[in-house]
Amino acid sequence: MGNSLSRRKLLRGIGGAALALPWMESNCQAASDQEVPLRMAHFYVPIGVVRRGFFPGEADHIIPKGNLGNVMKSLGKQDPQHKVKPLDQLTPTLEPLTAKKNKVNLITGMDRTFQQGTDVHAQCASCYLSSAKPYAIEGTAWPLARTLDHLVADHMGTKTPFKTLEFSCNSHRDNKESIYFDNISWFGTGHLAPSIRDPRKMYHRLFSTSEVKRYRDVTNLVLEDAKSLKTDLGHSDRQKFEEYFESIRTIETQMDRLEKMKSGLAKIDFDEPPEAYLPRGQYIRLMGDLMVVALQTGLTNVTTFMVGPERWDTPYRFEGLFDKPRSHHQMSHNQTRMIDDLLQVDLFHMQQYAYLLEKMDNIQQPDGGSLLDHTLFTYGSGLGDGSTHQYNDLPIILAGGGKRVQSGQHIHMPEGTPLANLWLTQARMMGLKIKGFADSTGVIDDLISVEQ
Repeated sequence: MGNSLSRRKLLRGIGGAALALPWMESNCQAASDQEVPLRMAHFYVPIGVVRRGFFPGEADHIIPKGNLGNVMKSLGKQDPQHKVKPLDQLTPTLEPLTAKKNKVNLITGMDRTFQQGTDVHAQCASCYLSSAKPYAIEGTAWPLARTLDHLVADHMGTKTPFKTLEFSCNSHRDNKESIYFDNISWFGTGHLAPSIRDPRKMYHRLFSTSEVKRYRDVTNLVLEDAKSLKTDLGHSDRQKFEEYFESIRTIETQMDRLEKMKSGLAKIDFDEPPEAYLPRGQYIRLMGDLMVVALQTGLTNVTTFMVGPERWDTPYRFEGLFDKPRSHHQMSHNQTRMIDDLLQVDLFHMQQYAYLLEKMDNIQQPDGGSLLDHTLFTYGSGLGDGSTHQYNDLPIILAGGGKRVQSGQHIHMPEGTPLANLWLTQARMMGLKIKGFADSTGVIDDLISVEQ
């Protein structure tokens, strides 16, 4: 084996198993000459947030009264001014981002379009990455067109094994609601891009072929080839190589643990489905680890990640928070009585996002930057407040982007700014030469670094 290895080279073992390699210095002649692609990932949180914990300046605000949008405006809570400030002091819900606040932007004031006639929860999920103008699409009750992830993948997904990957952390089978409550990625109106919810299925999709599905541990099949490859690597690359394989081993161990737990729970008679008792954080982080590996190895450059479904009353076990599974949606409509519990759930979700930021920022790329520096990683929800179904002033965080993005800011957009302005900005950063996207009115200049 030569000293120069293609980054696209795969380790192949018995039965056709394959593991894609991460970037290593020994794989290229000159790291500084390597063009590192910009990736895009979306981390979607359902049912909005408790505003007083998330939004700066709202700690003492009462829960808005009313329903369906523009509630904050009617109460005089929105600031119509465009303001940009350093992201210095973080609110309680944002506190897990403290270590990475120089690599994130908090963006407030963004509004999502709403088309009367269908459920607000369904629209806030299914139309989140579409933002089509209301009533602009004929023959459908949904303002839903091809979503941002697929438009970006049309441009830059031709050289990766997967144009896009769709992750979901909804393990339940008792699907009370329609597909519009449980998916944010769409090929087009009425054409769903189905997500994968089972970690084992996602693992096999990324790393396995049909011939090796009978094997429990895929990495066992490639370790012999790995040993021969390691002899051609420098010291730092050997360390990266071992860390990479250790991360794969850890993923497999986590999958085994959750599968054994689920198998055991299935034998017990519960009021809720067994999935309700799976540790929520472990499940989210396991799916997140798979997403990071897919981005790290170049299996895809575009992903969506849905933490949970909208409105479903199915309970989850938020480990470390409550003594039994709880329904996020039901809690959101009892915010006065359950405010402290809901704040804990919001913090729990932010901790999972912060975990992925840290993981991505520790993965080095050829130019010396991190995977996070080469990823537009957005946290967001299609509701600004879960109790009132407020679909304006959404909770949005943009992390990463490196030198392309001006970071460490709280950007408050003028009242009524379409969420599609952010999607247009991201599309252009990803290389799309488009004049507009959905109901956009322009780009967010405050995000664009002068170094770009």
